[in-house]
Amino acid sequence: MYTEVELIQSVIKGDIYAHRRFVKQYERLVFYVVSKIINNDEDVQDLAQDIFIKVFKNLPKFKAESKLSTWIGQISYREAVNYLKKRKRYSDYSIDDYTANVIKEPSLNPEEKSISNDRGTMVRAAVAKLPERYRHVVVLYHLDEYSYQEISEITEMPEGTVKSYIFRGRKMLKEYLSAILQNEQL
Repeated sequence: MYTEVELIQSVIKGDIYAHRRFVKQYERLVFYVVSKIINNDEDVQDLAQDIFIKVFKNLPKFKAESKLSTWIGQISYREAVNYLKKRKRYSDYSIDDYTANVIKEPSLNPEEKSISNDRGTMVRAAVAKLPERYRHVVVLYHLDEYSYQEISEITEMPEGTVKSYIFRGRKMLKEYLSAILQNEQL
């Protein structure tokens, strides 16, 4: 078993086993970050490959000032956002089954499940309507449970900006959801 430093050094030296181990260890992270930003599975697959190529190319430059996973997450996030900008595909945000299950309450009767599903749909729609800069940090903080510092490192935004965007994103979500609930009660 490799330590992080040993794994990096072995990959840099060209050890094929270490290379495979590295990909296996970090592929879930890369796919997770990219799939939160890009909806198309084929695009996610292609971009993940490009990200690993970039990671391996820049691995000798990694200075261990942050965790390797944070550094890889940062590259993944940046590449996914750049991909969207290049393709000009600002598609709707898609929440995966994991996220949908986090929103839902377990062991509900059919009527409660229907209400919960409606709420989950409303929350997903509200998140999708957030401007991209707010949506990304809100998802990273509330759904992915990254800290302010980790989000700051991943997005390369100052920590104060991250906090401000999360605050504004929450406020927008609250306003949007309040308007929907008021309309339903009429």
